[in-house]
Amino acid sequence: MGSVFLPHLNTGWHVDQAILSEDDRLVVIRFGREEEPDCMIIDEILFSISEKVKNFAAIYLCNLDKVPDFNQMYELDQDRSEPYTIMFFFRNKHMMCDFGTGNNNKLNFMIYDKQELIDIIETIYRGAKKGKGLVVSPKDYSTLRRGG
Repeated sequence: MGSVFLPHLNTGWHVDQAILSEDDRLVVIRFGREEEPDCMIIDEILFSISEKVKNFAAIYLCNLDKVPDFNQMYELDQDRSEPYTIMFFFRNKHMMCDFGTGNNNKLNFMIYDKQELIDIIETIYRGAKKGKGLVVSPKDYSTLRRGG
């Protein structure tokens, strides 16, 4: 179980501290509900890549029900249709990524390929280091079908 090993942010204060604490690494936060199947899958993938990306990214998990503080601000799963949302922050700044989906604020679709997720995190990190607030994903996800 990946979600057992990755650090959990249990309050809004912890989320803020995680975002503020990193000066040179990308902060990756998965907002979601551990008990949902797709969330379990992405947690497993995040855990499996955490060692590979640890030099440039810190990965955290945040349960939407336990920490509702950001649900409205970041439009997180208002209608429970998103299995999870991954957001990226660098030096206390929300990083945007153009996945071709029309939503640049967050990654909220399934990625099953570990290398693909590593590439996304690395691309956002590189853009962040260059001072960009918006980076373009290494792959265009506009052809994704909702609901599989």
